[in-house]
Amino acid sequence: MTTDIQVPSLGESVTEATIARWYKKIGDPVTVDEPLLELETDKVTLEVPAPATGQLSDIKVNDGDTVEVGAVLGSIVEGQAPTDTKSEILPDPEPIEIKEEIQEQAETIVPEPVKQVAQEVKAASNELSPAVRKIVAENNINPDQIMPSGKNGRITKEDALNFLANKSESFKTQETTNVTQPKTKSNNQLIERVSMSRLRKTIAKRLKDAQNTAAILTTFNEVDMSELITVRTEYKEFFEKKHGVKLGFMSFFVKACITALKEIPEVNAEIENDDIIYKNYYNIGVAVGTDQGLVVPVVKNADELTVADIEKEISSLGKKARDGKLSISDMQDGTFTISNGGVYGSLMSTPIINPPQSGVLGMHKIQERPIAIDGEIKIRPMMYLALSYDHRLIDGKAAVTFLVRVKESLEDPRRILLSV
Repeated sequence: MTTDIQVPSLGESVTEATIARWYKKIGDPVTVDEPLLELETDKVTLEVPAPATGQLSDIKVNDGDTVEVGAVLGSIVEGQAPTDTKSEILPDPEPIEIKEEIQEQAETIVPEPVKQVAQEVKAASNELSPAVRKIVAENNINPDQIMPSGKNGRITKEDALNFLANKSESFKTQETTNVTQPKTKSNNQLIERVSMSRLRKTIAKRLKDAQNTAAILTTFNEVDMSELITVRTEYKEFFEKKHGVKLGFMSFFVKACITALKEIPEVNAEIENDDIIYKNYYNIGVAVGTDQGLVVPVVKNADELTVADIEKEISSLGKKARDGKLSISDMQDGTFTISNGGVYGSLMSTPIINPPQSGVLGMHKIQERPIAIDGEIKIRPMMYLALSYDHRLIDGKAAVTFLVRVKESLEDPRRILLSV
C-alpha cells in the first residue's frame, strides 16, 4: 500500500511554502511521525512528518520548489521499515598466493585509521542536503570541518558557503603576506549572489507595505532606569529560585505598555477600511532576532499574566524562535509590539510598525548619562524610548501621553508589582 506525503495546513492566510530541504532520499526507511523534510513559509519553518512506516518510494518536488497546501510531496510504500543491508558479497575468484612480506607492506600502506576516516566522511556526506553535497563535492571539502548551525546538528547551505568564504579569505590573507604584488580580482569575483528566503521576502514586503500604507511618525522620551535596576537586583535571585526563570526588564516593559494601552486605547487599535477596530485584549508581540531574520512571537492576554508568567512565556517563545520551532499561532493576533534594539547596542532608532497594528515601542541601550535633578548634575542609567505610531489613527497628544505613562511606570516599578 502506498501513502502520499502532503503539504499540511499552514495556518490562517498561508497558502504556499518553499521546500527548504529533504532529510531523506528515495529508498530510505522511514517510521511514522519521523521528520521527512523541512518547509519554509512566510512566517515560520516547520517539519513534515512521515504519515506511515515503510520506505520512501518517490519524491515529487525538490529543494527550493514552491508548493501549495495539500500538494503531494512524495509517497511511502507502507510496511516494516527495511533495515540497511550490506551488498551481497560474491565469492572471490581463485585465491592468489601472496607472500607474507608483501601483504604486510600492503596493510601498512592502507592502515585501518585511514579507512575509518574515509568511511566517516562518506557517512557524513550521505546525511547532507543535495545543495550542501554539491558544494562539498565541487570544492573537495571534508564535511567534518564545517561548523553546523541547522537542526539536529545538520550542515546548511549557508554553513558550507560561509566555510568556503572563510577559507578563501584565509588564502587571500596568506597570499597577500607571501606575494609582493597580489593579483587584482574583478568585482564579479568578489560578490556572492544568494536567493532571499521566503521569510526574508515576507519581512521586506510587509515593512514596505507598512511605509506605503500608514502615516508613520515617531516620538521619543527617556526613562531613568535606576529604580527598575534596583528592584531587579534586589529580587532577581529570589525570583529565579521561586519561579525557575530569570527576572528581566521585558516583563516590566510589557506591564508598563499595557497600563498605557488601557489609558490610550487607540494605540491598541487598528484601521480596517473606513473603520477603527478597538481591541479590549492585550496581545503583546516581542521582537526576536534569529539567524533567518526578525520574528515577532506574541504573548497572548498579557494583561492577565503576572510578571513571572510573562517572563516564562517570553523565555519559551524566544527559545522556540531561535530553534526555528515557532508555530503559526505563536505569531498571530498581536495588538502591539515591543522591539529591543538595545541588546545589539542601539542607542536610538525609529522602529517600524507591524501591520495591522498601529504602534510599536522601541527599547534601547541603557547608558549612564549626566542628568539635571533638582538643580544638581547626577549620573543615571538612562534609556531612550521611541514610539512609532500610525498618525492616521493616533494623534500626537495621545502618542506623547502614552510614552509618558510608560516612563512613569518604569521609573516607579513597584506600581507594576502592586498593580496600582
